[in-house]
Amino acid sequence: MLIVGLTGGIASGKTVVSQVLGEEGAHIIDADQIAREMVQPHTPAWEELRRVFGEEIFGKDGFVDRKKLANQVFTDPEQRNRLNRILHPRIKEEIGRRVSQIGQTEPDAIVVIDAPLLIETGGYRQMDAVIVVAAAEKQQIERLKERSGSSEEEARRIIASQLPLKEKLKVADIVIRNEGSVKETKKRTKEVYRELKRIALQKKQGS
Repeated sequence: MLIVGLTGGIASGKTVVSQVLGEEGAHIIDADQIAREMVQPHTPAWEELRRVFGEEIFGKDGFVDRKKLANQVFTDPEQRNRLNRILHPRIKEEIGRRVSQIGQTEPDAIVVIDAPLLIETGGYRQMDAVIVVAAAEKQQIERLKERSGSSEEEARRIIASQLPLKEKLKVADIVIRNEGSVKETKKRTKEVYRELKRIALQKKQGS
């Protein structure tokens, strides 16, 4: 089994890359999706969020209002650390469970762990290969404004709160630059999947 980490800055185009890798045959484990599942009402993580952040981050339906929570944590590093301490151990445990499950049924699988904070949490050290999706900051800002209705100032603040791209590129084994058309990004991602298959074969032959 080949375990691949997929990461990149916010609004870098990681979703497109993840989707194409899945279509090509990789098993995708989405850390953001796991995080959403972890904070469903009345789960242990939901209870802890309520205790730490208070009622103001919840909507009337009892679900976490992700935008309200993001507004709190992106402007306050200590709040962000609190959130990470609540979620990251649980996410890591669930990712491990899913990887193990895939390995039992498909030992030659290529598993892609799509995680925005793969490098910040140190999770990249457990990967056989790390893919970083890169985009120019100007493109990230435009995509954020379009996607979430953020102002330019808000978009810049969100980007500034993350580990700089140059730091992420230092640990990348493979870089996908998403600075052209979606078609070009998809073509490059398919090339990367073929590369991953070669790496997986080399790993199997070497074991």
